[in-house]
Amino acid sequence: MVTGPDSLYVTLLILLHSLTSESVKFEVRGPNEPIVAVAGDDIILPCYLKPNISVEDMTVDWLNLDFIDEHVYRYQNGSIIEENLIPSYSGRTSLFKEELWRGNTSLKLTRVQGTDEGRYKCFIKSQNWYDDVTIQVFVKAVGSRPVVSIEGHREGGMGLVCQSEGWHPEPDLVWLDSKGVSLSAGPPETHRDLKGFYTVKQHVIVQETDTNLFTCRVLQEQINEISETEVHIPSELFDYTTPWRRSFIVSLSLGVITVLGLALTVYWLCKNKEKQRSVLENQRSVLEKQTSVLDDLWKGTVYLWKGNDRTVDLPNLDELRKYVFKAIRRHAVDVTLDPDTAHPHLILSDDGKQVRLGDTKQDLPDNPKRFNSSLCVLGKEGFSSGRFYYEVQVKGKTAWVLGVVRESVNRKKGAITESPESGFWTVNLCDGVYQALTDPRIILPLREEPQKVGVFVDYEEGQVSFFNVEARCHIYSFSDQTFTEKLYPFFHPNESDPLVICPVDVTD
Repeated sequence: MVTGPDSLYVTLLILLHSLTSESVKFEVRGPNEPIVAVAGDDIILPCYLKPNISVEDMTVDWLNLDFIDEHVYRYQNGSIIEENLIPSYSGRTSLFKEELWRGNTSLKLTRVQGTDEGRYKCFIKSQNWYDDVTIQVFVKAVGSRPVVSIEGHREGGMGLVCQSEGWHPEPDLVWLDSKGVSLSAGPPETHRDLKGFYTVKQHVIVQETDTNLFTCRVLQEQINEISETEVHIPSELFDYTTPWRRSFIVSLSLGVITVLGLALTVYWLCKNKEKQRSVLENQRSVLEKQTSVLDDLWKGTVYLWKGNDRTVDLPNLDELRKYVFKAIRRHAVDVTLDPDTAHPHLILSDDGKQVRLGDTKQDLPDNPKRFNSSLCVLGKEGFSSGRFYYEVQVKGKTAWVLGVVRESVNRKKGAITESPESGFWTVNLCDGVYQALTDPRIILPLREEPQKVGVFVDYEEGQVSFFNVEARCHIYSFSDQTFTEKLYPFFHPNESDPLVICPVDVTD
């Protein structure tokens, strides 16, 4: 029997051999509960050995059990094996190499997408032993707020369509009337993109009611998420009997002849040509002193209904319109985009004058100013008094949102309702339909598609107005608002084509 210092030496040799021998047995352990991942985030799938021995000379396989003969990640004898890897995981997986010596084989998975949901196996093999553990991953993605578009007259009513995208798991879509009763609608259309996110779409034909309020609701019960949009359809749009009446009603729904007194004044000018010039000069003097009334000119003096199945331009209106628009543009300011507020998916130009939607999420530092749930960006400078105006080119784009927001709007995760009550004074284009983002939303059947949109704010008067720059005509105004915070220019490009902030030439 060996005793004394020699016995201790022998014991240490035996222990060292047992720890380094390839024949040592181990257990692979992982979490007992499923992992719930939020789309776009990075997650870690825990996996480690018990006892905590090194795996640097072993094989580590991460598998998605929905795939056969392909790997999520493979590590073998100190090297990453690139063969037979699932393409959708390329560049998104890694191990913590500095932790391998103590048996930590956890997998980091970045930019989680819908197709990542499933069962994963962490398989570890030495020369003479192996073990594995299975981990369930669920992916949660809250999609976009439903977008409601008007399709026009359908047999028996008005056709509407609702669409929402970016969901996981697959959601349900329902149409409701003003009392919350489900409406009979067409079959739902569901599409799943290459990243595994769902788009839902459904058409409905609605009848005129006492409120003409309708709601599109998208719900995902598994993740307890609901998003909905309420839309109001003007009663006039249900009465499309003849082409001339159709044109007149659309004009009426825009508030074209809401200022009857001014319309009658201009009509009187037609009867009294000898006094026309002096009255026009008086009008100009008033406009020079009170720019806040300029918007009313578009509401009240664009067309007069003559009762003979047609609309006619008022005399001298073009001259007055040009003068009014020139007065508004004198309040032009230099707007530059603020990169500290831009959502990580947005790409800004070096000069800060253009923004577009990128293909991938950028690794940007989070800060209180940055939007991380809505794909938007603000201007650098805010305004808390006076009047300001700027122009944005939207030519060629099929979707966008423009306007101003108050400084304290919600910029982080969670549903964002774009309405004045939430601090948003905006209009948008989506699926060929222009809307004022009120609650409920207002459809804007414009006569001409704007190529460049002008945004004018009168802080003290509580007014935000939008204009078609080329046509020199009014689009929509939020009036009688109360502003108590700084207002910032707001941009939501919605697609890869950029929104472009343009210089304003007041002599143009």
